[in-house]
Amino acid sequence: MGNLDVIGNAYEYLIAKFAAGAGKKAGEFYTPAEVSELMAELIAPQPGERICDPTCGSGSLLIKCANYVKRQGSKDYSLYGQENTGGTWALAKMNMFLHGVDSARIEWGDTIRNPKLLEDDKLMRFEVVVANPPFSLDKWGADDVSTKDGKSTDRFKRFDRGIPPKGKGDYAFISHTIETTTLEHRRVAVVVPHGVLFRGSSEGKIRQQLIEGNLLDAVVGLPSNLFFGTGIPAAILIFKRHKVDRHVLFIDASRDYADVKTQNNLRVEDIAKIVGTYDRRETVEKYAYLATFEEIAENDFNLNIPRYVDTFEEEEEIDIMAVQTEIEGLEAKLVGIKETMAGYLAELGFN
Repeated sequence: MGNLDVIGNAYEYLIAKFAAGAGKKAGEFYTPAEVSELMAELIAPQPGERICDPTCGSGSLLIKCANYVKRQGSKDYSLYGQENTGGTWALAKMNMFLHGVDSARIEWGDTIRNPKLLEDDKLMRFEVVVANPPFSLDKWGADDVSTKDGKSTDRFKRFDRGIPPKGKGDYAFISHTIETTTLEHRRVAVVVPHGVLFRGSSEGKIRQQLIEGNLLDAVVGLPSNLFFGTGIPAAILIFKRHKVDRHVLFIDASRDYADVKTQNNLRVEDIAKIVGTYDRRETVEKYAYLATFEEIAENDFNLNIPRYVDTFEEEEEIDIMAVQTEIEGLEAKLVGIKETMAGYLAELGFN
């Protein structure tokens, strides 16, 4: 590990410590290191690929992806990001510099209203896109990309599947990530609140089209209280192009974590279990389920994880006769105790 890596890791540590004490605001600029590591391993960026985070915060998720490529013995990667908050954008720029990623392109601006990562006035395309966008962002820019009757006016055609509701921008960011990937090797990993999995109306229609287009590859349910500023559980959606089947893998990892003070953490073994299950792409009792397109369609394209992964634990069967025998034994002991107490009270002169 070189000097820059040491300094960069120290800087990441300071950002994490600051985030831990920043409360609700921390979620705006920092993805916990364990979640970033999990996303990098799930999406598995390869040498030579372009990697983008359109809501990059302090850039920690991009750094984890770069480190994944480095572990393969290669430094052939390129990082791109965009961040809306000026101070956080500066953190990301410094983070790239301290990790020796001089070529990273980190833009400052609103990803939905004013995407800055362009080529020939078109959206840049990336092999890998990772994102932890703000959950259910209000006033995300619906009026800027649509007409009053709900038709898309976005010149980048990101919302041709539908306009997300004005008060919840989750599918706006999902749509952006998908439309900024290459047509040949599309891979997206995005963190979302669970409402994205089952809410109806315009979100339900967009979700259905993504599934019918065979873009959704996996849904990974995470433990609650992993993210700074919110205790609600989240999920990771993985999208791919040119899938070998029309199945979707559901993983319920919500019960595997370390409870550390006020913040839950994913352990090394938890990450390994999720990634191993995703790579094997098979059903695991009470943990994962490989659902067919037909099953999802029968559920009206609802992706709520408990519909597919049954984690119900049956209670141990009660032996009624054994319980009755125990009660009778306790009652007999109680009679004896009462007789003994009555004798003691008589000796003391109490009737």
